[in-house]
Amino acid sequence: MILRIAKTLLVFAVAFYYTLVVLNNITDYDSNFQFIRHVLMMDSTFPNNSAMWRAINSPAIHTFFYITIIVWESLTMILCWWGGIQLARGLKTAAPAFHQAKTVAIAALTLSLLMWLVAFLTIGADWFLMWQSQKWNGQEAAFRTFTMVGIVLVFLAMKDDEL
Repeated sequence: MILRIAKTLLVFAVAFYYTLVVLNNITDYDSNFQFIRHVLMMDSTFPNNSAMWRAINSPAIHTFFYITIIVWESLTMILCWWGGIQLARGLKTAAPAFHQAKTVAIAALTLSLLMWLVAFLTIGADWFLMWQSQKWNGQEAAFRTFTMVGIVLVFLAMKDDEL
């Protein structure tokens, strides 16, 4: 039972994390928008790099990227809360039923991993060369979150025995 409780609490912890992320991105919109804007403009990458043709200077596209990230995070948050509730409801069920209750949480955590891997580590860091920026480099935070969520996902996916 303790492993089931641990899995449930960790999914709720990720849900709480995403709640704060979404809240911060909405209530401090401009600070976080500036991060997206500068990464897309590539204005703090190494001088004269040959990949500057990738830079996007359109405020409309900056806004689209940022709103897409907020929606992605919001969906992840909602699915994590829903998944945590499903797990909590299934705590005392048979192993196959508890395993079935993991579905939404697994989807939520996978959606989270995809955001950090695709949006931040692949598109931001490698396509827009975020790694070259001293000021607008979010690789460490992205990797930290990717790792944390990945560990929760692996733990959650582990087989459960009967009570």
